[in-house]
Order: sequence, then structure tokens, then C-alpha cells
Amino acid sequence: MSNILPAFQLPGDNISILREPNGYYQRLLDMISRAKQRIVISTLYIGETEHQLVSTLSDALSRNSELEVTIQVDALRSTRPSKTQTSPAHLLLPLIDAYPDRVQVRLFRSPKLSGPMRFLVPRRFDEGWGTWHAKVYLVDDEVLLSGANLNSSYFTNRQDRYIHFTRSPDIADYLVRLLRVFAGYSSTLRATSESSLGYALDWPRHDSSRYSFANLAKEEINNFQTGVRCTKPQDDTGNQVVVFPMVQSGVLGIHEEERCLHALFDLLDSEELLETPLVEITSGYFALYGPYQDRAVASKADYRVVAASPSANGFLGSKGLSGRIPEGYTLLERRFWDRVLAAHRQWDEDKGIELREWSRTGWTYHAKGIWLMPSFNELPCATLFGSTNLNSRSAHLDTEISFLLSVPEHNNSLRTALKNEILNIKKNTSKVDEHTFASPERRVSLITQAIVALVGGML
Repeated sequence: MSNILPAFQLPGDNISILREPNGYYQRLLDMISRAKQRIVISTLYIGETEHQLVSTLSDALSRNSELEVTIQVDALRSTRPSKTQTSPAHLLLPLIDAYPDRVQVRLFRSPKLSGPMRFLVPRRFDEGWGTWHAKVYLVDDEVLLSGANLNSSYFTNRQDRYIHFTRSPDIADYLVRLLRVFAGYSSTLRATSESSLGYALDWPRHDSSRYSFANLAKEEINNFQTGVRCTKPQDDTGNQVVVFPMVQSGVLGIHEEERCLHALFDLLDSEELLETPLVEITSGYFALYGPYQDRAVASKADYRVVAASPSANGFLGSKGLSGRIPEGYTLLERRFWDRVLAAHRQWDEDKGIELREWSRTGWTYHAKGIWLMPSFNELPCATLFGSTNLNSRSAHLDTEISFLLSVPEHNNSLRTALKNEILNIKKNTSKVDEHTFASPERRVSLITQAIVALVGGML
């Protein structure tokens, strides 16, 4: 894998896996409170009501005159006005006003939505053409990685994954440098009274515009990743955990996640394996990218899949077309299961492909990733985690940063923690089969089927 991706080594004792949203939020606040030099936040958006989070950032800045804060978010999502006409961008303006030399907010805008379309697409739907989707929460030499955004539901009742690296200067420095490259292709948020909005977005470059920078960004990011990849890990004893970060941005022509996953599929189907591997895979928005589906259905490995039930879909109860999204995912999930049945791969005792759905009263499901087991009865030896939902949207539209974590065979502590992470998710799941999809409540309307046919790649 080090021939495809950069690689970083760290002791297994420096890695902890959190299970619940409130633990994730408290860990993030604790990290910010003890910051000394740098806070770097990358997320889709910060909810416009997250005053406690902003207050914690402000307190940290006031305590330490050396501290610098960099925030990287999606431009369209972070400037979309709410019912009160405020947006996530407005929430961050006081920080910029108070600490103009130490706080930078960068907003990345997908170049996919350009030309006349950017004027025609309603603000509610403009995210359909791609977002900044990477989630990295970094303080000094600590890194908290997740698929969760910074909004109240993600801190309370929206299940995700959370992996915390302590004392990890190499990977922290790498992520700071990588995000700095993306910042060079992102607008800067500036407070100004000259705009009715109270802010302006300043494009930092003279060689491109915010709508036409894809080729420049692709070249710089690829060169950066190649340079890091050529620096090999120091410890060859096999005692360290290895972390492989990857960038996926179809709108920029960067496809590291796809290359990584196809390499994993090749490994899982290798003739040299003496036992049948088991793959656990999950996504809150389960619409597994077509090439990944092809590999999974035809694979020699066994797969157990967890998707969000319609009641745990984050769009449940939304108004207008968004309210049909849970039904749309039911359709895509059913089509996947039809492929499993056609290939005679449905789960049988301890082999095949199993499909389960996650449901918990009052909660939604947003976890995503992959766990790899050498065989059915063994502990996980690797996991893929981060921002990717492993779907067509992640492959082609959103800009993602994800990670493959490889654990040494003898590190039973971390491997057990990964197993417990799976079990924590599985405890709220139930098995799904063709009888589930045949039930009246799973009927998908013709309107939804037509919408999926038109915009399925955006789901």
C-alpha cells in the first residue's frame, strides 16, 4: 500500500477508539482547551448554533497569544442562510474580528457547479454538485478523525466513528501541510461592513478563479502526495501501527481512495490466502459505488454490511424532495440485495454476504468505513475510516480525506478495540432480506424511482 499512499507509523498505545457522540464532543472540547500552538479544523460545516464550540475556541485564543486557529469548511454549505438568515459563516465572524492575525477561515467550493448552472440551482440543492467533506480535528500533535461534522446532532444522537491519535507529530504535520494546499484553492472569510451579509469571500489566487482551478489543484496535490510517499517509514520491525491517508476528489481528478480499495479487493481475492477473509462494511448513506459492488459481489471474501434503516436516515422528515431521500436509499439498497441474490451470495451460517440495518429510537446513523478480518473467527487487522461514504458521490463529487489503519498481528489490544467498535454498531441492527423489501412500508414510489434515475450519482 505504501506504493500507492503516504504511510505513517505510530505506537498502538497512541490510538483510542471512541464509541458515542457525547464522548467525541467532550474529547474535542478537551483538546481545544489544552491547545498551545495550533488548532486546525476541517469539516463540512459548523452548525450556526454551536456557540459553546466557538466560545471554547475563543477562550483558548485568549489564554495563549501564540495559538493560531485554521478552519476549513465547505463554501456553499457554510454560507447557506438558515431560517433566521444566519449561516455558519456568521458564527465564525466574531473570532475573525477578535483575532484577525491568528484565525483563518477558508471555504472550499467545488468547481463542478459552474457556468450558468450556479445561478439556476437553488441554494438548498447546490451541495449536490460536490462539497468539501473532509473531517479532521487537530490540536498541536493530537488528531481526532471522524466522519462527523460539528453540529448538535453529531454531539448527541447521531452515531458515527471517532478515532483519536495522541503524540502523533508526523501525521499531524502532514495533515496541516495537506490542508494548507487545499487552503490555497479556497476563499478566505473576511468580515466587512461593506457587504449586506457582513462578510466577503476573497479568492487567494491570480492564476485561476473559484470556478476554474481543478487542473492546478490536481497537479499540486498529486505532487505533494508523491513527495510524502517517497519518505519511507523508519521502523521496519512491524511493531508499529501504520496509517495510510488518502485523498479522493473526483471533481479535481484525484482518485487515491479508489486505487486503495481496488488494491484491497485484489488482496482479499488473492490465491495466496489460506483462509477466507471477512469484510465488515458500513455507511449511513449506503449506495455502494458500482465498481466496489462489482468486486464485493464477485469476491471470494465474505461481507457483512450495515446500512441505516429509513428511520435512522438523516434526511427523514425533510421537506420537499429531500424527504424522499430515505426512500431513494431503500431503492439502492434493494438493488444491491437483488445483485447478491442473483449471484447466490446471500449469507449462509458463516459465509456469503449479509445485510443489516441500524436503528435506534431517536437517533440517526452516520458511521462509515470498512474493517478487515483475516478470517471469520479472527480480530480485525485493518480498518478504513474517515469522511468517505464509499458511494458514487464520494468517488465523483465530494472531496474526501480518509485513512487506512493497519494493525500488527500481535497488537491484540487495538484489534480488540476495533472488534468492540463493530459490536457497538451491530447491537442496534437487524437483518434485512428480500422479505423486508417486499413489505408495504418499503414500497418505493414511482416518483422516487424517477428522481433516483436522474440524480442517483448525487446520493
